[in-house]
Amino acid sequence: MESRNAAISRKTKETDIDLDLVLDGSGKSNVNTGIGFFDHMLVSFAKHGFFDLKLSVKGDLHVDSHHTVEDTGIVLGQAIAKAIGDKKGIKRYGSFILPMDEVLVLCAIDLSGRPYLVYDLDFTQDQIGNMETELFKEFFYALSYSAGMNLHIKQLNGGNNHHLAEAAFKAFAKALSEAVAIDDRIHGVLSTKGVI
Repeated sequence: MESRNAAISRKTKETDIDLDLVLDGSGKSNVNTGIGFFDHMLVSFAKHGFFDLKLSVKGDLHVDSHHTVEDTGIVLGQAIAKAIGDKKGIKRYGSFILPMDEVLVLCAIDLSGRPYLVYDLDFTQDQIGNMETELFKEFFYALSYSAGMNLHIKQLNGGNNHHLAEAAFKAFAKALSEAVAIDDRIHGVLSTKGVI
């Protein structure tokens, strides 16, 4: 099988991003966004999805974290779409329910080409480390739309805010890993329309 990877660069007046993604990797990562907790989440995403991820972001953190987080979502979504390519042979759907101590989070994905986000995480504090919790929704929204992905992230049981965020990123990684997996039984794309 050919290596499924993508390199994306995006430069604006607000952010300068270089990202390399390998879908069929081993979970290696080198991530620097300037936001420590966000780095931790993206490293967890790579590790638990077995994706190789190199990411460098220089953002206008003197303003706030919003542009850095949102634009990272845009670029990661673009890289996922590019690495998947024509979607031939992929399972297309993936889901995972991930426990982290008292927290339980469900993530379900359809790589349908039709972007949609359903997001139901109830954070009880405004910030974790140096990252605002409201930015998690912005990240997943930007990612789902730039990847053309139907993405559902739902809290089944809440608790510690760090656990909740980490469970969401790990559940997303596991669900995406399943959705991009190749299934030899699939000829062409998994759609009665013949196109995704």
